[in-house]
Amino acid sequence: MALFDCTIEATSGHARALSYETAHGTFHTPMFMPVGTSATVKGITVDQLHQLNSQVVLANTYHLSMRPGADLVEEAGGVHKFMNYDGPMLTDSGGFQVFSLADTLKLDADGLTFRSIYDGSYVRWTPESNMHIQEQIGADIAMQLDQCTPYPAERSFVANAVDLSANWARRCLAAHKRPDQTLFGIVQGGMELDLRLESIRRLREIEDESLAAGGRRFGGFGIGGYSVGESHEVMFETLGQVARALPEDRPRYLMGVGNPTTLVRAVREGVDMFDCVLPTRTARMGTAFSSTGRMNMRNAKFTRDFTPLDHSCTCPTCQNYTRAYLRHLVKQNEMLGAILLSVHNLHFLLDLMRRAREAVLAGEYEQFYEEWMNSPAAKDY
Repeated sequence: MALFDCTIEATSGHARALSYETAHGTFHTPMFMPVGTSATVKGITVDQLHQLNSQVVLANTYHLSMRPGADLVEEAGGVHKFMNYDGPMLTDSGGFQVFSLADTLKLDADGLTFRSIYDGSYVRWTPESNMHIQEQIGADIAMQLDQCTPYPAERSFVANAVDLSANWARRCLAAHKRPDQTLFGIVQGGMELDLRLESIRRLREIEDESLAAGGRRFGGFGIGGYSVGESHEVMFETLGQVARALPEDRPRYLMGVGNPTTLVRAVREGVDMFDCVLPTRTARMGTAFSSTGRMNMRNAKFTRDFTPLDHSCTCPTCQNYTRAYLRHLVKQNEMLGAILLSVHNLHFLLDLMRRAREAVLAGEYEQFYEEWMNSPAAKDY
């Protein structure tokens, strides 16, 4: 396979099994990506990521550009060498973080100015400078700079964000030159189906213009602007139509979503890739995913429960530690408690997507979906 080739290995209904070639190896979908915001998945070593069969790790352009700085990461040989991870990586543009700082943000047609959360200094980004930073960091996949809208939001505000994101997509695609890195465009449009379809139309148009001029195409597409406060049902009113309006020959990446049931439902709608801080963040709060639904390990009912965390799980935590011990660690605010639950929660999502892929390859995704939705595990939020 050539670099950034995407192969559709199987479909089952709208669910897909893809393989995608990067400079750091091939990844297979459906797939969950652990989030390593600052070039580390919180509490998890690189060796543990390999043991968990993690494929792609996500890092964040905003945070790495602030600390330790993109120049330093580049000097280290790029983010892979900096964190000693040899698998595929993806960098978010940092746009979500910037637009969440609305009280310090100044936006114009050319770019944006914001204050760093680290030292209060003012930082200027344009689509072109953002591409340069992501090329310095050196992940296999970069994301365009876009405007993510909150929920709820006025339609006029969302429409303006779609227009701005499209204009920036054009500039990002023109500025992005690193040959061993590909760029994903991002669909915006809030909960408005017609605006999301317009966003996709604009991305296709931008790509056609680029190719006609001898430029590059998008290596895949992010679906942004969901999971920003709306209910799951509101998201699923439009998600399937949006995913299936994207080109079939490249990955579709639902950004910032990590509930197990949401992943199972989204794969059924044609989504391929996911990322979220949820598995490690909930672990630090003492919560575990499980085959019987979410478990609050602070609960007194686990005090003398000397059985595995999840009887159906094969992760190192479940194979070696009891509910009673994990509750003890959580109650004592011991670092190890958050680490062991993070290992378990990451394994839970990674293994869930592995089983989803097996179901697609077997042509049995609808059966997999029905079994999941009728199981206690589906009650995860």
